[in-house]
Amino acid sequence: MARPVTVVTGGSRGIGAATCVRLAVDGHDVVLGYVRDGEAAERTASAVRAAGAQCVTVRADTSVEADVDRLFATAADTLGPVTGLVNNAGVTGSQGRLADTDTAVLRRVVEVNLLGALLCARRAAQVMSARGSGVIVNVSSAAATLGSPGEYVHYAATKAAVDTLTVGLAKELGPEGIRVNGVAPGVIDTEIHATTGDPGRADRVGATTPLGRAGQAEEIAAAISWLMSPEASYTTGGVLRVAGGR
Repeated sequence: MARPVTVVTGGSRGIGAATCVRLAVDGHDVVLGYVRDGEAAERTASAVRAAGAQCVTVRADTSVEADVDRLFATAADTLGPVTGLVNNAGVTGSQGRLADTDTAVLRRVVEVNLLGALLCARRAAQVMSARGSGVIVNVSSAAATLGSPGEYVHYAATKAAVDTLTVGLAKELGPEGIRVNGVAPGVIDTEIHATTGDPGRADRVGATTPLGRAGQAEEIAAAISWLMSPEASYTTGGVLRVAGGR
């Protein structure tokens, strides 16, 4: 059988990078989308290849329709028909109260986290519907139900929308043989906290969870890989919470 070909957006670092490597270990060839850090993307691609998989990197802003089309076209041209999508690309914007958040930040968070997820899911649906099979996993957040007051209300709102996208699209595409699920991570120990100016956030917030720690990117990648696998063949429309009990 042909190996699955899976597009992972935001695949250069953090959860995306861990997901690329885990999928490679589990038998996928990977198309790694990234928006800025080409060196990080190539490091992840090297790890994917070391795991025995093919990998192509594509610089693409998922909030731009032409970039999304190019991402999927490159995948098809280099590795074959896309069979899976991990809709992972996302940004938090600046940390703080909504009342103090700049409009440009709000716009960028909505464009990447929601519009980007919609554009990628739409393109995947077009490709997969023609084949009558496929799997989409949307990376949401526990913030979608917690709200992230005082930190990322704007981010939480977009992730709640991603959960609704997951439920609705699963119902829409199920009759066509396409499964759609989500994963909702809690606080995960990645560099995203440092880039928003709060490098100690993962340890601080993680300590308040029932499990008493932050999660690791590899733990989220494992959940994503399971949802992409035949073992989850009767799972669609679900949002799997991997958040340490929060």
